Amino acid sequence: MTSPVWHPFTQHALTPEAILVSRGEGAWLDTEKGRILDAISSWWVITHGHRHPRIVEAIKNQADALDQVIFAGFTHQPAEDLARGLVEIVPKGLTRVFYSDSGSTSVEVALKMALGFWKNQGPKNGKEPRTRIIALEHAYHGDTIGTMSAGARGVLNAAYAPLLFDVTRLPFPVPGREQETLDRLKEVVEDAAALIVEPLLLGAGGMLFYPPEILSAMAAICRNNGTLLIADEVLTGFGRTGTLFACEQAGVTPDILCLAKGLAGGNLPLAVTLCSEEIFAAHYSTDRSRTFFHSSSFTANPIACAAGVANLKIWREEPVLERIGTLASRQQERLAAFRTDPRFENLRRLGTVTALDLKVSDPGYLAQAVPDMIRFFHARGILLRPLGNTIYVLPPYCVTAEELDLVYDAIRAAAETFA
Repeated sequence: MTSPVWHPFTQHALTPEAILVSRGEGAWLDTEKGRILDAISSWWVITHGHRHPRIVEAIKNQADALDQVIFAGFTHQPAEDLARGLVEIVPKGLTRVFYSDSGSTSVEVALKMALGFWKNQGPKNGKEPRTRIIALEHAYHGDTIGTMSAGARGVLNAAYAPLLFDVTRLPFPVPGREQETLDRLKEVVEDAAALIVEPLLLGAGGMLFYPPEILSAMAAICRNNGTLLIADEVLTGFGRTGTLFACEQAGVTPDILCLAKGLAGGNLPLAVTLCSEEIFAAHYSTDRSRTFFHSSSFTANPIACAAGVANLKIWREEPVLERIGTLASRQQERLAAFRTDPRFENLRRLGTVTALDLKVSDPGYLAQAVPDMIRFFHARGILLRPLGNTIYVLPPYCVTAEELDLVYDAIRAAAETFA
């Protein structure tokens, strides 16, 4: 019988059957077709490895105590502990934690926080509250209406164009032309409500990197004009760029910070949006109309929060940054072997993430070779999911040198077939 399941980002006419997975451990997945090495951390969420024992234990213990409770007017210890733990480790100045359940919703919350901040202050100096959002070219911030609006227009959201609101777009700071981005921001920043960026690394936009000094300069421009800065660290948070948060490398504290994916070690859906006390204060009032009107039924689910608390303990008590440094070095070594391979171009690495572009006749997200490449990698026991002709490696931090060799051997073999 054909499965009734409709899978995400999947064209079922080209991918008629999904692979059944029964178990995960470390960097590996057990499937009906054999073991597969998870070289993309199951869509960038698994940090320490599948089923880290400390997180699994925390989930089991919490499930025995409290499964779910309404979070309006109630709280619970895992949510309190996780929020306090996050405030201690995020860039200084972020004091409030709002829970949600995915990266998209964490960014949607951030956009609503920013607009509410301005709306609740009312007109100033004869000007109406700010409402305009600025975003980077090639950005991806999620699949809700607000986050698609902030993201780049293209194949991912073309069908939904009538639902989207306009944003002011900045050119991506490509190497050698970074000043164009800063000059454009200076032109449009006045009276903007917020600038939203993916710090240092644009993921779904093609694994595009830009330097910390540009993020620092964008933050300074926003600060000088009173424009809020939203940092979407859904992907970059929890070590992917080599530091706990990408903003650290630029010495930047955003006004709003979005975290998800690695927040619970990738084990359960959980997200947070952190903000400054000033933004919280703009919503704090005896006037109920200034309430922050956002929620989901599962806001701050206790089991997910318990997984998040266990994740923070792992960061405090295990040498995670050492593992990240080792992985980054190993990634660099293996990427270097492709420098002289004429079938690839634009080789790049940021922290634990590498990417390289396979030269094909139809580059871009809809490159014809992508479905066949995914099947090719699966047949070799490797989970890789190219972004068009961009092949990237984003493994969990527990991956070994020998396992990385399997990944890069598969990439080299793919070039023989698809380049």
